[in-house]
Amino acid sequence: MQILGISSNIPFSQKTFADSLKLPYPLLSDAPDLKVIRSYGGLNPDWDMTTAQRWFFLIDLQGIVRGQWRGSTNEVFPSEPILKVAREIAAKR
Repeated sequence: MQILGISSNIPFSQKTFADSLKLPYPLLSDAPDLKVIRSYGGLNPDWDMTTAQRWFFLIDLQGIVRGQWRGSTNEVFPSEPILKVAREIAAKR
């Protein structure tokens, strides 16, 4: 299993953010084209369509989306719902 974060922020700010939180996984930048964020429907239609919403996707080894959760930009999203589904998928393997 691999955890990745992706954002519309530029690589420099991604690195600064990841370093400040001591994240154990990489944060990727989708700037400036936002191709990945657009393909997953992650742009915020209420803003200027260049700002991504906070989404969490669980994608299996075959590339199939097994779960998705929309988070709030104002709070920390709890990881337990995602981990529960990941554990259920891992148990079936």
